[in-house]
Amino acid sequence: MVQAILFVVMIIAGTALLSWPLGRYLAWAMDPAAGRKDRNGFTGLFQAIGGSASTGDQTWKAYVFSLLGFNIVMFMVVFAVLAFQQDLPFNPDGKQALEGSLIYNTAASFTSNTNLQHYSGEVSMSYLSQLAGLMWLQFVSAAVGLAALAALARGLAGRALGNFFVDVQRATFLVLLPLALIVSILLLLTGLPMTFEGSIVATTLEGVQQTIARGPVAAFVAIKQLGTNGGGFFGPNSAHPLENPTFWSNVVQTVSIILIPMACVWMFGRIIGRTKHAAVLFAVMLVLMGARVVASVGFEAEPTHAFASLPITQDVGNLEGKELRFGAAAGPLWSVVTTSTSNGSVNAMHDSLNPLTGMMPMIGMWLNEDFGGVGVGMVNMFMYIIVGVFIAGMMIGRTPEYLGWRVEAKEVKFAMLGLLSHGFFILVGTAIFAVTPWGADTLANTGPHGFSEILYEFTSAAANNGSGFEGLGDNTVAWNIATGTVMLLARFIPIILPLAIVGSLSAKRRATESSGTLSVEDGTFAGMLTATVIIVGALTFFPAATLGPIAEHVMFMN
Repeated sequence: MVQAILFVVMIIAGTALLSWPLGRYLAWAMDPAAGRKDRNGFTGLFQAIGGSASTGDQTWKAYVFSLLGFNIVMFMVVFAVLAFQQDLPFNPDGKQALEGSLIYNTAASFTSNTNLQHYSGEVSMSYLSQLAGLMWLQFVSAAVGLAALAALARGLAGRALGNFFVDVQRATFLVLLPLALIVSILLLLTGLPMTFEGSIVATTLEGVQQTIARGPVAAFVAIKQLGTNGGGFFGPNSAHPLENPTFWSNVVQTVSIILIPMACVWMFGRIIGRTKHAAVLFAVMLVLMGARVVASVGFEAEPTHAFASLPITQDVGNLEGKELRFGAAAGPLWSVVTTSTSNGSVNAMHDSLNPLTGMMPMIGMWLNEDFGGVGVGMVNMFMYIIVGVFIAGMMIGRTPEYLGWRVEAKEVKFAMLGLLSHGFFILVGTAIFAVTPWGADTLANTGPHGFSEILYEFTSAAANNGSGFEGLGDNTVAWNIATGTVMLLARFIPIILPLAIVGSLSAKRRATESSGTLSVEDGTFAGMLTATVIIVGALTFFPAATLGPIAEHVMFMN
C-alpha cells in the first residue's frame, strides 16, 4: 500500500509541478499580445497561412461560426478518408471499407475530441486512416479546445476574443506539435514501435505462427495522450504491450494525460491577470480529482468478487483485468486521471473494476470539470463558476459579480443550460437504451452491472471521454448513431454557451472591485465552488448511480 501511495503522489505531484512552467509557455504561445506588442512574432505568419479569414479580431458570434465551420470541414474530410480507405495508399495490410454508421460514429468521435472507438484500430484502419485521418484530428480537435479557452480568457480580461483561425494554429504548431515530438521520442525510448511496414508473422516458442500488428504507434500515442484524445492505435488501447510496454512508458503516458489540462488553468490565470484565482481553481480541481484517486485505489484494494468461489488467496487486491507489469495501483489511478481529463484511454479493463471503483471514473465524467479536456475542462469549470457566483450573490443580497462583470439571469440561464444538457444526454440516452432492444440485446451482463455498462457508454460519449466498460456489443447501427450524435452535441454546446456568456458580459460596463466584492482568491470562494460542483453533480446523477454501481456493490454485500 505504501508503494501505491508513493506512485500516486509521484505522478500527480510531479505533473502539477511541471504544469506551472508549461502554463507560462501556453500563455506566451496562445496570447502573446496580452495588451502589449506581440512577443513571439508568429501572428503575421499565421495570418498569412489563414488568409483574409485570419485577419482582425472576431466577435463571439463570428468566433463560434468560424469554430463550427472548421469542425464541419474536419468531419467531412475524415469521413471521406474512412469511406475510401480501401482505395487510398498506405494500406499495406489491405484494410477494407467500414460500415456506414461506424464511419459516422468514428468521424464524430475524433472530431469531437472523444475518440470513442467501436472498432479495433489494428483490425479496421489503414495507416493513412490512422495518421492522415484520426491522428490529424487528435491535433486539431485538441487545438480547438485550447483556442476556445484562450478566447474565453481574453473576453473575461476585457479584451477582444481574438481570431479563431490564428488561435487554432497557435495551439497546433506552438503547443501540441512540439510537445508531441518530445513525448514520442520518450515513448520510442521505452519501446513503442514506429514503422510504416505492415504486420509481421512470428513463430512462438510453441511453434505456432502469429500475426503481429504494428505501425507508427509512438507518434499516434503521443498526441493521443497530450491532446486528451485517448483513441488507441490497437484495440486494447494502452493495455496493449506495443502501445504501453513498460512501467516507464506507463509513467510518461499518465503524466502526458494530465499535463496540458493542468497547465491550462495557469494559462487562464495569466491571461486574465489573476494567478491567485487560478491557484484557487487548481486547488479545487486537485482536491476533487485527488479524492477520487484515493477512493479508487482504496476500493480496488479489495479482492474481486469474480474469484470469490475459487480456492485462491486474495490478499493483493483486485488484479482482474490489470496489466501486472504496471503494478496494482496504476490501473485505478489511470482510470481516474483519464476520466478527469476527458482522455478516455485505458491501461486496465474498467469493466473488471470493483463496483465502487468503477463509479469513480463515472463521477469524473459526470462532473466534467476537473481538469477536463485540453482547454474545455477550464471552460466547463467556468459554467460552474457562474452558477456558484450567482448563488453566493443571492445569499448575501448583493449583485453577483465575477472579475468585475455583473452576472445576471441571462448568463446563469446559459450556464445552467450547458450543465443540464450534459445530464440530459447521459440520462435520457441511458433510459432509452436500457428499456429497448437497442441496449438490452447488446449487453454481456444483466442486472446492475449491465445497467452500468449502458450508463458508462452514454456518460463517456457526453463527456467527450471515449473510455468504456467494454462488456457491451456497441458496434451496432443504433449505438453508432446515438453516441455519435451525443458526442457532437455534447462537444459544441458547452463551448458555444460559455462564449455566449462572455459576449453578454462584455456588452456591460465592468465594475471596479471593492472590499464588498466577493473575492475569488480565498478559501470561501474555493468552498463555494466545490459545493456547487458536488451539489449539481449529486442532484443530477445520484439516482442513476444507485441503480448501477451502488446497487451492484450492495448486491455483493448480501
